[in-house]
Amino acid sequence: LFGIQEEQYHVRHLQRYPLGTTYPLIVDQVLAMTQRPPLAGRVALVVDATGVGRPVVDLFRQEGLRPIAVTITGGSTVTPGGGGYRVPKRDLVSALAVMLQTKRLKISRQLPDAKTLIEELLNFRVTINPRTAHDSYEAWREGTHDDLVLATALACWYGKRHRRMAPIAKPEGW
Repeated sequence: LFGIQEEQYHVRHLQRYPLGTTYPLIVDQVLAMTQRPPLAGRVALVVDATGVGRPVVDLFRQEGLRPIAVTITGGSTVTPGGGGYRVPKRDLVSALAVMLQTKRLKISRQLPDAKTLIEELLNFRVTINPRTAHDSYEAWREGTHDDLVLATALACWYGKRHRRMAPIAKPEGW
């Protein structure tokens, strides 16, 4: 399809909350961020609803937000329902990998956690069990986090799937 320009994705905010930060505090901070320009009225909030994420989704809903709840599975198909989706981890990782390989994902080096995200990306691996052909996706070293990778993968997957949002102007320094 000659002449069609693919969207670029820009990571504009990264934040890893310290251990012990309460979910209500996180919800309050995210709520405040989404209500200020340039995000106000122009943002889709995609939340990992896997495990303890389900009560966090409920907290966002109690605050009047409509998060898109994504439960990460080991399955093979995306299943919509319940205000969100059940999405195979392979689909999330694939969306992120395509954005990186095609240089359509831009990470501002000015972000305090940009280096952390890049380190997580470098440590993230796909392993395939030769006996079962089952694939798994995770940090290759024990004790290494992958939460920023998965948050970025959620955004890439949802953005690629739902291209309705108007672009937000690039901040200075991009």
